[in-house]
Amino acid sequence: MEKNNPMLCDPDSGICAVPGQAGATGTMFKAFTPVAKPITVLYFTDPICSACWCVEPALRKLTSAYGGLIDLQTHMGGLLPGWEGFNDGGMTKPADIAPHWEEMGAYFHMPMLGDVWLEDPLMSSYPPSIAFKAAELQDKQRSLAFLRRLRELVITEKKNITKWRVIAGAATDAGLDTARLHADFNGAAPALFQADLTLARSLGVRGFPTFIFTDATDARQVVYGARPYANFEAAVKALVPDANAAPPPTALEGLFALHASWCAEEVAVALGITHEQAKAALQAAEAKGALAAVHTRNGSVWRRK
Repeated sequence: MEKNNPMLCDPDSGICAVPGQAGATGTMFKAFTPVAKPITVLYFTDPICSACWCVEPALRKLTSAYGGLIDLQTHMGGLLPGWEGFNDGGMTKPADIAPHWEEMGAYFHMPMLGDVWLEDPLMSSYPPSIAFKAAELQDKQRSLAFLRRLRELVITEKKNITKWRVIAGAATDAGLDTARLHADFNGAAPALFQADLTLARSLGVRGFPTFIFTDATDARQVVYGARPYANFEAAVKALVPDANAAPPPTALEGLFALHASWCAEEVAVALGITHEQAKAALQAAEAKGALAAVHTRNGSVWRRK
């Protein structure tokens, strides 16, 4: 794969890279001071980053197991400013992304459709990124639910998340005030988004997802790309050797108490079962009327009713 095209992600490394920047190495990170919790995690991502969707199973397990130790700070990376000049790796138009997304989904066992790039393609990832910064101004937890919903809409429901009606729908689903979101989208949020881009550059971040773990002594660990959960746990243990994971949920009910929607692979990682076992459990709950689902040819997303 051509690694100088930010929309062409590498499934082996699990990275969507930004061209023309140095890699994420420890020597390029400026010092920053964690707050309150013993570990700060700077998470650099983008709403249309396929690898970021594919890292959700590991990230959800990390926050469930070590959320008491981790201050997770989510920053936008600006994956797609626009299509002008993007002609690397044979990708000259949005339609070229469609098969790549489906390949990434199959590789990571996550539901992904490339259809949006054929039917209603996005010209930039900046509008949903700015919308996320606007959501953060209201409520951090709901902003994360909002980001999740944006990803579901574009990746599994073929919706163009640069359009305000789609953004507003995701905000409503996340329990946000859409009028305030619109005001902040046109007010303070663009500057906050630019600050995220500046921070990413200053830290040498060139691809997504990037996770920078730092403790109070400025010791740091980096997880770069859609890596397995073991890599994330190892980063925590390297900084806090005696860290103990919280007891994991043992059933679907516990998972849906944490998040409104789950994919089979996320359930499999969270519960320590196989993908097929997780899928069967979700289908059984759906059959009983406990869950609703969006089914696609490449997998499903289940939601609590």
